[in-house]
Amino acid sequence: MRYAFYFSPEPDTELARCGASWLGRDAVTGVAVEHPELDGLGTDELAVITAPARRYGFHATLKAPFRLADGTNEAGLVDAMARFAAATSGFDLPSLTVADLGGFVALVPDEASAGLQAFADAVVESFERYRAPLSEADIVRRNPDRLAPEERDYLMRWGYPYVFDRFRFHMTLSRRLDQPDLDRVRHAAAAYFAKALAQPVAVNALSLFVEPEPGAPFQLHTRVRLAPTEKRKTA
Repeated sequence: MRYAFYFSPEPDTELARCGASWLGRDAVTGVAVEHPELDGLGTDELAVITAPARRYGFHATLKAPFRLADGTNEAGLVDAMARFAAATSGFDLPSLTVADLGGFVALVPDEASAGLQAFADAVVESFERYRAPLSEADIVRRNPDRLAPEERDYLMRWGYPYVFDRFRFHMTLSRRLDQPDLDRVRHAAAAYFAKALAQPVAVNALSLFVEPEPGAPFQLHTRVRLAPTEKRKTA
């Protein structure tokens, strides 16, 4: 079993509903969701385009999937999560926009956020003691020779290359696409998510997702509310 800490939007919000429908699966309930009817992008094509992202659910990675370290257990991880959330206050994300992220269509903030960066950094560091070291196979899958030197260092130290100054908040909406499909899907996503992205996006909880067995869909395990803003201690 693997665990991961994600940002996932508040259930029953416009953003959560749109994300689940776009991907074709609700990671909170684990059930399939009908894809939307979009101009110029049929449901069958959308199902193919979103297949890799569908397994992970609609989310942004904060601490990448990991196995539990020796001497730790799920109950301890959930307890640590509750303590972290009680000491960390929520905040609103900068406005999200649909973007091309290296050939992937994704939702990303349209401006930098020191609060978001601090929150992501804190999640990486706070739960590190629960992460088992990567196996050789895990390292090979990350193609370390294609990473920048600092990213390779992060991979070996933290189990994921895109942390701290390499972190970029993103909610993946597609597999890697070539032009002109990339532009077509990006424009369809921008139109589809327009209403959801016109509203503030609150980071008011931390979500723990689980992969029960290799290759299985990730599903929400525990979602813990962050502290109100006036009780801010970290992030």
